[in-house]
This record gives sequence, C-alpha cells and structure tokens, in this order.
Amino acid sequence: MNKSAGTISKKAGLPPGVLMHVGKRKADEVQISVIDYNVTEFIEFECKTPEESFQFRDKESITWINVNGLHDTAIIGALGQHFGLHPLLLEDVLNTRHRPKMEEFDDCLFLMLKMLSLSEDGNTLISEQVSFVLGKNWVISFQEQPGDVFDTIRQRLRESKGNIRRRGGDYLVYRLLDTVVDNYFVVTEKISDNTEQLEETVLKSSEIETLHEIQGLKKQLMSIRKAVTPLREVVSALQKDDAQFIQAGTTRYLHDVYEHIIQVSESIETQRDLLASIMDLYLSGISNRMNQVMQVLTIIATIFIPLTFVAGIYGMNFDNIPELHWKYGYFAVWGAFLAVGVVMVLYFRRKKWL
Repeated sequence: MNKSAGTISKKAGLPPGVLMHVGKRKADEVQISVIDYNVTEFIEFECKTPEESFQFRDKESITWINVNGLHDTAIIGALGQHFGLHPLLLEDVLNTRHRPKMEEFDDCLFLMLKMLSLSEDGNTLISEQVSFVLGKNWVISFQEQPGDVFDTIRQRLRESKGNIRRRGGDYLVYRLLDTVVDNYFVVTEKISDNTEQLEETVLKSSEIETLHEIQGLKKQLMSIRKAVTPLREVVSALQKDDAQFIQAGTTRYLHDVYEHIIQVSESIETQRDLLASIMDLYLSGISNRMNQVMQVLTIIATIFIPLTFVAGIYGMNFDNIPELHWKYGYFAVWGAFLAVGVVMVLYFRRKKWL
C-alpha cells in the first residue's frame, strides 16, 4: 500500500482540527528563526523555544518567523495558539500531502505551495511543502526541513537593499512566493537539458536504461505540473481587488508572478510533448532493430531452404538413387550448396536486402 495513503488514513475518524503530522519527518528538530525589521532597524536571531517569538506579535515593525520542521505538533500548536491561527489552518500546515491552496481567515491569509529542487546529480526531484501565514504585521513560514531558496531575501533584508524593508508583510510574502516560482525555472531548465541529452542518446542507441530515464523525466514533469497548476489559481485569487490582506501596490507585482507561472506551465507542456516524441523515437528505434534482426534471420532461413531441399532428397531411403554410388557425388552436392548460397547472397545484395 502507498505509504502516504497509510499515513493519511491514521486521521480517519478524528475530529477536524486535530494536529497530526502527515508526511515524512525531514528535520531532526524544529528550528525557529526570527527576522524583525523596519526602515531603520533590523533584528535576527534563532529561538530556543517558541515563546521567544511571541513578543513580536503586536509590534509595529514587520516580523518574519520561519519554522523548519513540522513533526513536533506541540511547538506548531503553541505558535498557532499565540498568533490566533485557526486549528484547520494548522491541520493543513501539518498535512504535507495537500495541493497548493489559498484561504482567507478573519485575521490572517494562508498560502500553501510546493518548493521544488533537484538533487546534486539532477536525477531526483525534491518537493517540499511550504506554508505562509500573513497577519497584520507578521509573516510565519512553515517548512519541512532546513535549507531553502530564501537566502537572497534574507541578505537583502540585512543590507536594506531594494523596497523590501519599506513595504509591509504582504510584500514580503510576494517576494517569498516569487522566489519559489523563479526557482521553478531553474528546475525546468535542468530537466530541459536532461531531455535534450536524452534525445541525443536515443538517436544513437535504444537501450532499456533509456526507457527508464524517459519514465523518470515524465514523473518529474508530472510532479512539477501538480505543484504549478493549482498555484496559478492561488496567485490569480491574490490579485483580486477584494483580497483583504494584499495591498493595491503589491497586486501588480503578483501579476508578474502569475505570468511566470504561466511560462513555467508552458515549459512543462513543451517538455511533455518532447518526451512523447522521444518515446516514439525510442519505440521506432526498437522496431528498426527488431526489423534488422528479422531481416537477417529471414535471409539466413531463405538461403537454407534450397539446401535443405537438396539434403532432403538425398536423405530419402530409396534404393534406386543414381548419384548415391557416384564417386564424386558428396563433393558435387557441397559444390551445389556453396553455389546456391553464393548466388542467393549476391542476389540479395543486388536487391539491397542485405
């Protein structure tokens, strides 16, 4: 049975809002970091306990609280209780099998999406669920494990570059969302390179390992599509005028993110079509190789048909076969065999069958 399905089934029959981690544990311990900033001030530190972040809930400055690790439901529950997060929101945060979604609550905006990356060898797609909760002056991000694509944003906050420290929490969420989407391009470009190399490999040979590579790339594209397609709906909803937590000045930036998502979607469809063509090319190569083998076997069988006919005649058990007692009969038959074989090979070559 599918492991993920088995994990989800443990929640069957439990009341809504019960906190249970659904997914693999990807962090040894839960890590909480805090970045608090405004135009003139900047604070960054690691929290030993979730209570250390509670002081930033009602500050006028913008606070970004990042949580790495979702397996400790007590810590997640404590953060949720202090910041007034709905139990259903926390339940979604802990369920890493969800599709990307957006949901508005009375006092916060909830976003869930997938952060994608490739392994060092480029053969394995790594998918991690990331959740953002946007409140009045704070943003909480939940990740499954340490390590992400947000180091550039952290550095710009430290150095006070650009508009990020002059804008509100909604702009921070936009930057985080935009960074995740931009990283989709890195992943799809690498897959595109792998697809081109695979096409060259198929043109040279059609080994069974090539089929495994084709199937592997198809699965990667399917996973990316599952992450990107729902996200387009999420960003589209964020651009609406009635979005409570998104300021008008941030909406036009979200439109740029929406266009990037469309580009990624188009790239995925292009790669899927190309992989379908490569699969057809692979099957054609296999068919051509089979035809070549059958051609050689057919020619061999055709050459031996008349030889078998002659051998069959002289293998009959009749007493009166004149050539049986001829002194040179054996050598004459072999000469006939060789002559027939040579003539047939020359004929096949002339017809370009061989």
